[in-house]
This record gives sequence, C-alpha cells and structure tokens, in this order.
Amino acid sequence: MRVAVVDVGTNSTRLLVAEVTDGAVEELDRRSVVTRLGDGVDATGRLADDARERVLATLEEYAESIERHRCERRLGVLTSAVRDAENGAAFTAEVRERFGLDARTIGGDEEAQLTYLGATAARDPGDATPLLVVDIGGGSTELVTGARGEMDFHVSTQAGVVRHSERFLRDDPPAREDVEALARDVRAVFEEAVPPEVRERVQAAVAVAGTATSVAAIDARIEPYDPARVEGRVVTSFRLTEISDNLAALPLGERRAVPGLHPDRAPTIVAGTVLLAQVLHAFGLDRFEASERDILWGVATTSHLKPDGHLWTSVRLPVPYRPPDTGGVEWAVVPPAAACPTHRSGRCRIIGASRRPDHPIGPSRHVPLPVLTGPT
Repeated sequence: MRVAVVDVGTNSTRLLVAEVTDGAVEELDRRSVVTRLGDGVDATGRLADDARERVLATLEEYAESIERHRCERRLGVLTSAVRDAENGAAFTAEVRERFGLDARTIGGDEEAQLTYLGATAARDPGDATPLLVVDIGGGSTELVTGARGEMDFHVSTQAGVVRHSERFLRDDPPAREDVEALARDVRAVFEEAVPPEVRERVQAAVAVAGTATSVAAIDARIEPYDPARVEGRVVTSFRLTEISDNLAALPLGERRAVPGLHPDRAPTIVAGTVLLAQVLHAFGLDRFEASERDILWGVATTSHLKPDGHLWTSVRLPVPYRPPDTGGVEWAVVPPAAACPTHRSGRCRIIGASRRPDHPIGPSRHVPLPVLTGPT
C-alpha cells in the first residue's frame, strides 16, 4: 500500500512517502523543513499567524509529492505545539480540509507509542536488551522503554528544543550559566517523569528526530547530509558533551556553518544537545544510537490498522471468520487472543480486515503493539 505520512511538529514539518508491505517500509520520498510552528506558543498559548503560514506553505510543496506518488492513504499527525495551543484544533481542521489529509492532533502518550513503533520497526523482535527510545522534539520529549518489540513504559514530558531555547537561551552565544540552568531544569523533568527502577533497568538507547541525527552527522562530519550514514551511528556521551560545548560557544552565524548541521537547526541545537545529554545522564547511559526511523515510520507501519485514527494490534485469523454481534459498531473486536502463536503477552486483540461487522473477517498481519487505544 502506498502511504503518505505528514508530521507537523513544534520545530519541523516532515513528510514520508512509502510503500508499506506486511509492515516493511520502503521509503520513496522523505522531506523535512524547519517551520517553527511552536514559536511563542509557550508564552502566548497560540499558534502565530506567520508560523501557521510557514507550515501551510510547506504542506503545499508536500502535496505535489503525495499526488505524484498516488498515495492510497494520506495521514497526518500534529503534536506538541498544536495540542498546547488555544487555536490548535482549528489549525488541525484547516490542514485536514485544505490538503485532504486524514489529520489529527495526537496526545503525548500516543506520540510516544508511535515513536517506539517506528524506532523498533526494523530491529530484531527477539532482542531482549532493555531499550530506551528518545524523541526530542520542539515542545516535548518522549521517553519510551521496552524489549523484544514490546513497550513497557512511556511518558511525554514538557521539555523541548523550542520551548527551552525560548525559556533559557536568550543571548548569542548563550551564557554558560543559562545553559547550566537549562540542564538542571530538564534533568529534574526527566528524573521526576521516569521512576528510578525504570531508568535503572535500561541498557541501551536509540534516539530519533533532528537533534540526535544532527549530532550523529556532526560527529561524522557528514556533509551533505546522508540518512544512510546517520542510521545506526553510535555517539558516546563524552563526544555528545564535547559537541554540545562547542556549539554553545559559537554565535548563531558560525553555528549555521558547522558541517553536518542544517543551518535551520542552528537556533535550537544547543538546547537539543543539552536535553539529549541529560536523558543519557538520567538513565546512566554512556552512548546512544541515532536513527532515522521515528514517528513517521510508526504511523506508516500501522496505517492499515487505523480505521478511525486508533491503534490496534492483530493476529492471524482463519478464513472465513464471522465476528459476534457488535450492535452496529464498525470494526468488530473480540477479547484478547489467548493462543496467539507469535505474541503471547496477553495484550493482543483480534481485529478483522472488514469495516462492516456483517462481513467475514480475513487474515490480518500480527503486529506486536503493546498498548491499545480506542474502544475494546
């Protein structure tokens, strides 16, 4: 199935066009533009007109690619800035109606779930290493832990590169005491948000989104940016601190010229590196692995299981399979599968491939989604 996914974030607006087959994602087009939708939202509680126009102009460009690729599903998720803003719902409706996207504002919990799905989509499902997935965004940071493809803890925190740049980094280059104050603030946020026993059991970290991939590119001096060289690159906490200190010492103009760093990320990269360093510190980790697989992949891999914007997990069913009486509710769902051959966590649901409860349900691919939202 040809799928288009748009992620309208606080700092950037991104597009993934992919062919999705049995959960495997083949990227056909991927783009990212720093649109700074969240500019001023922390202070005013509203999306600014000029910020909205930047996003809409970017979506106009993306619409051409979506049409050219003849995407069957056209999905959009809007995150922290939109859910925080007083006029966020109206903006989501405008995006949905103007561009024909199945677009919605998602909560922090679902953002964390989708990020974990994307980050682990191509990893060994049998890997028992307790893993942390980190997604540092413009207005929030999602921290998700799990193993063997199953999430066991997640939280969305109010720490982000735009939010914390506006709160703490007012000088150019930023004053050392302001950088230290930012570090203390987010360290407290992360330590309060994640219980000690969760932090202590994690053994490895995968970091997605612009901060982590930029750090990986800076570390390897990747110029021009090459996603294939960034994917899977490991950066130590020592090297991260070194990069962060170097960036913080540069005025904005010189920061824009750093090899591996997109110029548009220069205004927020100092805050981003500080946040990432404090995440590693809170979890007692000495390195992270950068990944391009993120919420875009998470939405794409679940696109065929999202009839009305909810996440579902599924197992294979015999054909034909007729569901019980659902009282007219679309998408029949029956109780947990006790004998799922590939996923015995007890958190599976059986869901069919038909939108009408009076249709026989065909086989649907098993997806190890540890958390379900929507009616059960």
